[in-house]
Amino acid sequence: MDDFLQKFFPDVFRKKQDEGTNQYCKYDSQVLTLFTSSLYVAGLLASFVASYVTRTFGRKPSMLAGGVSFLVGAGVNGGAENVAMLIVGRILLGIGVGFANQSVPVYLSEMAPAKYRGALNIMFQLAVAVGILCANLINYGTGKIIPWGWRLSVGLAAAPAAILTLGSAFLPDTPNSLIERGEFEKGRLMLQKIRGVQAVDEEFGDIVKASEAARKVQHPWRNILQRRYRPHLVMALMIPCFQQLTGINSILFYAPVLFKTLGYSGDASLYSAVITGGVFLLATFVSIAAVDRLGRRKLFLEAGVQMFISQVVIASILGANFGLEGTGNIDKASAAVLVVIICVYVSAFAWSWGPLGWLVPSEIFPLEIRSAGQSINVSVNLFFTFIIAQAFLSMLCLFKFGIFLFFAGWVVMMSFFVYFLLPETKNVPIEEVDRVWRAHPVWGRFIPPVDDTGANQRDNKSSDVELAPSKGAHV
Repeated sequence: MDDFLQKFFPDVFRKKQDEGTNQYCKYDSQVLTLFTSSLYVAGLLASFVASYVTRTFGRKPSMLAGGVSFLVGAGVNGGAENVAMLIVGRILLGIGVGFANQSVPVYLSEMAPAKYRGALNIMFQLAVAVGILCANLINYGTGKIIPWGWRLSVGLAAAPAAILTLGSAFLPDTPNSLIERGEFEKGRLMLQKIRGVQAVDEEFGDIVKASEAARKVQHPWRNILQRRYRPHLVMALMIPCFQQLTGINSILFYAPVLFKTLGYSGDASLYSAVITGGVFLLATFVSIAAVDRLGRRKLFLEAGVQMFISQVVIASILGANFGLEGTGNIDKASAAVLVVIICVYVSAFAWSWGPLGWLVPSEIFPLEIRSAGQSINVSVNLFFTFIIAQAFLSMLCLFKFGIFLFFAGWVVMMSFFVYFLLPETKNVPIEEVDRVWRAHPVWGRFIPPVDDTGANQRDNKSSDVELAPSKGAHV
């Protein structure tokens, strides 16, 4: 919005108005990107505190703390008078994101029955998709309110923050968390309530065993470095890293800016961002419907092919129209094709790395390292989100259309990673995932044949769990 740029980022506004500025470099400003990325640095640091809160006091207080921080941050941003206030508000928003990202995926995974865990956990990503679409629609509407529409735009973040704050105040805690804190009877009653049956002895016993094992672990951060947790640690580091290196946030963060760079007018660029937000939302429903039927791996691998092709086509269109000099304009036909291809790319992410990047890490950790593992997952995610958010506009200026080939190369690498190293966790009870790791052809050598703590074990019962790579192996 021009009013926003004039007030806080006048240098960027001047470059935007200058017809001689390289198309790729119009919005290259470290201060502007710091406004965006400061949220993620704060979220990264907050996730470590959130890990302790989530484990010691439960998932519910962690969500409540995140909601309150987000509410205050939205108020500060809405009333901002200078860049410093904007960044302080973003930092408070980041603290809220750090707490929510730490607790919500774990909460959903622990509450959900195994056969619905994937779909219910993806509700987290669905809420993100709804938020993206709402934000784009709000920006489109408030962009017409001069000169204070931007205040309404950033201030309305208080609405979802209020829902999170009030909602978490009424939510019950998970059976796993109650049992982990020694409240066994409350944990059993909660398990009976959420499963809708009285006969929960088997699942309750699994959670108690896992809790007893977790209680013996005094230093989860030290323990996660042990050889037996090597697969979990690798996934906690690589899945969130790869999620950001798909390049999705370069599209979602800067969609209006990107479309303006490609020659769209102000209204058209916001409208195009609304379209991509809508596609993101609709594609998330595909993931909800398919994740517990097709499994995690098939969605990852199909989307890898789709995202790679899309990014190569985007780079080709930009290269043909702007070249390396960044001069000239894009014709209407090419612009329309570009929006369609970006939507194809966004849809692939929205049913794969978007939701599964949160689902898979939340369901693979044993209880004794779950809070530490999820904290690593969140902090790595936010770290790479910060790097991409801070660097993208400069990289676009430097690499030109090659930035999309850069991300396409990473998509190839992450697809090979999934094919060879990620096991299938579809329909596996969360306290029994160790059996999948133990049977994996690569990771099995790291997992002891029998868990010496006795956690996560059942009486040699079989379950139809597909393993990776696709060699037809089952446990």
